[in-house]
Amino acid sequence: MAILLDRDTRVLVQGITGREARMVTAHMLAYGTAVVCGVTPGRGGEQVAGVPVYDTVAEAVAAHRPAAALVSVPPAAVLDAALEAIDAGLRLLLIATERVPKHDALRLLYAARTAGVHVIGPNSVGLINPGQRVKLGAIGGDRPERAFVPGRIGVISRSGGMTAELGLMLRRHGFGVSTAVSVGGDALIGTPPADLLPLFQADPETDAVVLFGEPGTRFEEDVAEALADGRFSKPLLALVAGRFAESLPEGTAFGHAAAIIRGGSGRPSAKLAALRQAGAWVADDLDELFRFLDALASSGVHHETGQR
Repeated sequence: MAILLDRDTRVLVQGITGREARMVTAHMLAYGTAVVCGVTPGRGGEQVAGVPVYDTVAEAVAAHRPAAALVSVPPAAVLDAALEAIDAGLRLLLIATERVPKHDALRLLYAARTAGVHVIGPNSVGLINPGQRVKLGAIGGDRPERAFVPGRIGVISRSGGMTAELGLMLRRHGFGVSTAVSVGGDALIGTPPADLLPLFQADPETDAVVLFGEPGTRFEEDVAEALADGRFSKPLLALVAGRFAESLPEGTAFGHAAAIIRGGSGRPSAKLAALRQAGAWVADDLDELFRFLDALASSGVHHETGQR
């Protein structure tokens, strides 16, 4: 089983004729993703890696019936592209673009929530289901199997790079991934980590979830509330980076747009304390994270197809 997308999910790529989107389209196709159409206004009739290009989402949807879209357009064009996809009935949007204007992000996220559309991102490297051999976005590059093998551990990460790093570390430690999601590094995103927990809770092929957090936002505190309220009952292993940032001048951004500490908000130490109090297995480093995983394995979490 998979969350959000599976082998049968038909994908549209918005901005498919751009350099980055061309490369990502080829990588998704090679992995097994059903990329069936693309859209770039004024480029209808062309092809990218054998995928037909249309001028509008409505035309592409009428011809190919996609259910999900990868949005790979410049920041100023994201709002129009997302609204066009929502209006055309697509149910899942992966927005790869970073630093979308906040007012635009608010409008598109409100429209998506009103329409019941899942948005991953903005500023997401993607999501992947290794057991289904399907991915949406650049996650894993041209050889996703180097980092992601099938297994029973869900991964939620605010960092795109750490999504792959955690997959690789899990594989090397003998575990595999059910679904890995890079939620996005911007301050306003469509599906914060706490919103993914019910999907993993309902997935019979996920035994536990690894969460990678960062400074800034209340995302990790919201996860802690979900644990404390009993909305997620599977083991959750958490690692929050950036404790050094608490010694930097207030308001310093050192990575993602959302990785900013202001006053008492967004401090890694507070996130760690909240998660620990709520019952998460809180690791100080990757070695401790894997000691937790070994303890889970001894209690029944399978090592699946991962390799030591």
